[in-house]
Amino acid sequence: MSVEQSRPPRAEQRPVTTTHHGRERTDEYEWLRDKESPDVLAHLEAENAWTKARTAHLAELRGRIFEEIKARTLETDLSVPTRVRGHWYYGRSFEGRQYGASCRVPVADPADWTPPQPAADAQPDQPALPGEEVLLDLDALAEGHDFFSLGGSAVSPDDHLLAYATDVVGDERYTVRVLDLRTRELLADELTDVLGGVTWGAVSASGEADHFYYTTVDEAWRPDKVWRHRLGTTQAEDELVFHEPDGRYFVGVGKTRSQRYVVIAASSKTTSEFHLLDADDPSGTPVCFATRTDGVEYSLEHAVVGGTDLLLVLHNATGPEFELAIAPAAPTPPADWRPLLAHDPDVRLEDVDAFAGHLVVHQRSQGSTRVRVLTLGDDPHSPVVGDRFVDFPGELASVGSGGNPAWEQPTIRVGMTSLSRPSAVYDHDLATGEQVLRKQAPVLGGYDQDDYEEHRLWAPSVDGVEVPISLVVRKGVRGPAGDRPVPVHLYGYGAYEASIDPYFAVARLSVLDRGAAFAIAHVRGGGEMGRHWYDDGKLAHKQHTFDDFIAAARHLVASGWTTADRIVGEGGSAGGLLIGAVANQAPEAFGGFVAEVPFVDTLTTMLDASLPLTVPEYDEWGNPSDDPVAYDRIAGYAPYENVADRPYPPMLVETSLNDTRVLYVEPAKWVARLRDRAPQADVLLRTEMSAGHGGVSGRYRAWEDRAFSLAWILERLGLADAEPLTSRGAAPGAEGS
Repeated sequence: MSVEQSRPPRAEQRPVTTTHHGRERTDEYEWLRDKESPDVLAHLEAENAWTKARTAHLAELRGRIFEEIKARTLETDLSVPTRVRGHWYYGRSFEGRQYGASCRVPVADPADWTPPQPAADAQPDQPALPGEEVLLDLDALAEGHDFFSLGGSAVSPDDHLLAYATDVVGDERYTVRVLDLRTRELLADELTDVLGGVTWGAVSASGEADHFYYTTVDEAWRPDKVWRHRLGTTQAEDELVFHEPDGRYFVGVGKTRSQRYVVIAASSKTTSEFHLLDADDPSGTPVCFATRTDGVEYSLEHAVVGGTDLLLVLHNATGPEFELAIAPAAPTPPADWRPLLAHDPDVRLEDVDAFAGHLVVHQRSQGSTRVRVLTLGDDPHSPVVGDRFVDFPGELASVGSGGNPAWEQPTIRVGMTSLSRPSAVYDHDLATGEQVLRKQAPVLGGYDQDDYEEHRLWAPSVDGVEVPISLVVRKGVRGPAGDRPVPVHLYGYGAYEASIDPYFAVARLSVLDRGAAFAIAHVRGGGEMGRHWYDDGKLAHKQHTFDDFIAAARHLVASGWTTADRIVGEGGSAGGLLIGAVANQAPEAFGGFVAEVPFVDTLTTMLDASLPLTVPEYDEWGNPSDDPVAYDRIAGYAPYENVADRPYPPMLVETSLNDTRVLYVEPAKWVARLRDRAPQADVLLRTEMSAGHGGVSGRYRAWEDRAFSLAWILERLGLADAEPLTSRGAAPGAEGS
């Protein structure tokens, strides 16, 4: 280790004092916000050098974990094809390539909805299916860029054009290009600073696609405008279709599955408003379905019953867990919405998909997800004539449907996974209920899900509320009697009603097979137990999120699963806020923390309305600029505000320079203050200099990135030297695996 690396970097203090509601606040490190400053970049590079030096001894372990992930992954693979009009669409991955390709083949028999199967010996340099057409070679698009992200791609309704959006920086400002699939030539159309992909309008009178819709953001990175672009014109000529001036609202645009309407949504955290545009009228004006009412959220889907157009309205006007109602395909106030599935306080209705003769409802109760199929009849006043669930065994099974673009398809694509079961894709027959397994994600290296056991635990929080924990561990590691303590990798999030349902991850096996358990604490602020679970972990109730995570850790100790020094807590983004707050409030309950792109400078961000996402977040955290109560509440838990000289366990903090959601400056300031106020704390900051909120791009780089974090976690769990076992008793990648 060089002289320069013999001690951690110490950021210079340049104090700035501000006053809000009579409260004086001094910030020594706000100068780190200047991303273009040579001093700032030098400091981040110094932190990276320090982290590299302090983790150099883990290089071999990182390499082994990377190779384990690689050895377990079928690198040349094909997704289950999805049918859209006259083609089957699928994605391909290739050994040695970072990104892969999107492809399609023609439908051979219009009456046959069985997806085509590739030959077992399909080679990377050969078509996977007869007649394969490569739509986008993502590795070719990424060539020459340190970062690459495909924001979305959409084939035009005449099947001749492909609009796709790319980001080569990581700031989520996308450039849209249009490819003529007949000639493989790019059209002159090029749109910049677009948020994600595009939505095609209907074909013109001549039968050709000639326009699409897209969204742009304002200076605070809030999607606020929807535009209509006509092919062959410049972006400067595009027509503004919708503008939302209220800084609390995000705007989005899409299309109903029936292709009947273009739908524009304007939604805040608590209120929504939808506008409909006849897809066949490319010069039409959006019509508001129901004007916004504070606190009322709703979404729309188009259905046809007995030849009558109806709108399905999923809303919370009658209760917090949402109700499914029907309404005419015209502006309709909430009083005239007719219940189809009435509000049930024990069942959170999350989404609904409409098909020609069926509805597919996504719902959850008691922490479990379910898919429900409603059969439609011919009576618009009483449309449902059948009701059944798509069920899978296992308390920790996560179920959902997706990849179902066709209005008249006879099957729906359903996915299932759990902590120990790799994701599986099924086709569910809408008429008979029969299910056919189309693919289970392959896991190489002798993986056997029967070598693992899953548990649902319940931890009492400080107010008596039972918090669910989903846990997976390799069988036998707790000893013959099941009472030997094991290290635990504990994950949490707890915000925005986002549900972290049980899911399988190949990289996680490198931790499980070395003798640790992995657990998810489903803390309040998330949506795992319904809308009330979210409401009880936001605004004035935000402390419940932190209490629940601490309670989960302490319950794992009290119930004999582990000891406090062998728990590593991890969370990212708003989950990074969770980690930072818990580190201040209960450092003794953990043996280490990993905070990824963490929202830790919460008060500074929420005081600055010019920053990305601040104003829309008032409904989540409060508005400390206008409300002294909100100011004091956020100041009371914000990690940056509450750093003190306390016995923090070791911490790994990871961020990205080009993140537009949680700016790199938040973790940079937090670590700088930790170094100053808690000089004994062992804290590492790692900044990806060419990445965004989701981290690095490319699967191999992502595996390397995850291997870095997991190696650090394994060391904290006391397992850095442990040899992993597979079902055959051999390390993944070894002979015979």
